Amino acid sequence: MKRSVHWCASSGATLLCATFLAIALAPSLACAAQNLLKNGDLSAGSEDQPDDWRIEAWIQKPESFETHWHSPSPPEAGELEVNNLEANDGRWMQSLSLTPGWYEMSVEVRTEKVGDTETGATISVMEDGIMSADIHGTAGWQRLSLYMKVGEKGADVDIALRVGGFGSLNTGRAFFRRASLIKIDAPPPKATPTFDLAEIRKQALPVPQGKPYTMVLTFIALIMMAIVGWRVFGADEAAVVAKSGATKDLGAAKKKEGRAARR
Repeated sequence: MKRSVHWCASSGATLLCATFLAIALAPSLACAAQNLLKNGDLSAGSEDQPDDWRIEAWIQKPESFETHWHSPSPPEAGELEVNNLEANDGRWMQSLSLTPGWYEMSVEVRTEKVGDTETGATISVMEDGIMSADIHGTAGWQRLSLYMKVGEKGADVDIALRVGGFGSLNTGRAFFRRASLIKIDAPPPKATPTFDLAEIRKQALPVPQGKPYTMVLTFIALIMMAIVGWRVFGADEAAVVAKSGATKDLGAAKKKEGRAARR
């Protein structure tokens, strides 16, 4: 009987431990399953090029910047390196098509001698001003995140792991690892920074100058000018045709009179 009770107690403890372990691992397993970035763990690639990532920079010169892929060396994860030797906006990039909804974008970053005055190391979306907090100087690994809402039509985006920014070129080196893009229901309370991609792109569209009624009047004036021009041009053309016809008739009459005189 004692042995049976001991076995039950041991089994209960094992089951409880297994339950706690499953709960603890569930978030990380869910995140891994939902990561929309291709090769986000930077485990796949060859030579110095990871799969599904490309290199870009504002100044495309070898002496201005360099990049490297550091393949995983367990237990260490794979890393992407951006080293701006001169002031630049160097980055690793990946293009994605996203469906409507909220997304959390994040990456782990460490830096070496990144300039203090311009944009530092970030994860961002190109061309839309969407950027995480930036890291300067020399700093150990820390996680950067941002939250982005995609409108009802969806969107194509370019995600960048970068040093520097648009109009804010910087120097220094940064290393990126464990990049992820996860679709979520909504950002956590008071989460920052958050961005509405559809609204940002709407504001970036060119705005017609002037008030609506001035545009209507301008349009009407252009139509009237076209009508007047057509009438003037048409009248002039008719006059030229009539004059040309009269000249031909006069010439024919003179020839006729000349033939009658010779007879």
